[in-house]
Amino acid sequence: MTISPARAKGGNLVARVSEALRAEIVEGRLKPGDRLPSEARLTEAHGVSRTVVREAIAALRADRLVEARQGAGVFVLEAVSPEPAPFQNIDYVRLSSVIEMLELRTAVEVEAAGLAATRRSAQQEERIIEAYRAVSAAVSVGESTVAPDYDLHLAIAEATNNPRFPEFLAMVGASVIPRRAVQDAPDAPETYLTQLQDEHDRIVTAILAGDEDGARQAMRVHLRGSQNRYRALLRG
Repeated sequence: MTISPARAKGGNLVARVSEALRAEIVEGRLKPGDRLPSEARLTEAHGVSRTVVREAIAALRADRLVEARQGAGVFVLEAVSPEPAPFQNIDYVRLSSVIEMLELRTAVEVEAAGLAATRRSAQQEERIIEAYRAVSAAVSVGESTVAPDYDLHLAIAEATNNPRFPEFLAMVGASVIPRRAVQDAPDAPETYLTQLQDEHDRIVTAILAGDEDGARQAMRVHLRGSQNRYRALLRG
């Protein structure tokens, strides 16, 4: 697959910003408990878009270097001794591995959607809506949807008010969104991304309406649809 200069540049910007922030944390200029500068300040300081800043922070969150606190900002976490992490033998370039993870996500996230529909708070509703809009914004300008897509699923998991659900997504990280390895979102057909966002819309609508069964069904359709799309690639 040919990588366009625009895509390469976008990926390099995310890597540059995330590595710069990572260096500040590792070298102690940002200490545990410190709040990261605002998106606006990071955008200005690094000369990049807000989307790039969000993807860079999402990468740090996936590595458990920072955490977002509702209404307060993003804070540096205390360093922990590395432990052998599960799911490390997953090869996201292999379609069979992608399908395996989608099956596991279906088992976990269908229930998460149902619980979110009955347990979410007003603040968590706002977070889900904000994450959903971030995916729409990325689609509308042709930017990668991987980070905002992951953040939407994470917001739904958090709305279960059962910490094990977001812990699962944090454990597998943003690579749980398989387009990162199999196909890069900016080159994906417009109809493909529109379909995914339509599926997201049905999930979010059901959760906000408190429709527990509808939320489960919408999430099941979304993730099983992804399985079918990747099985078609595997057969093709």
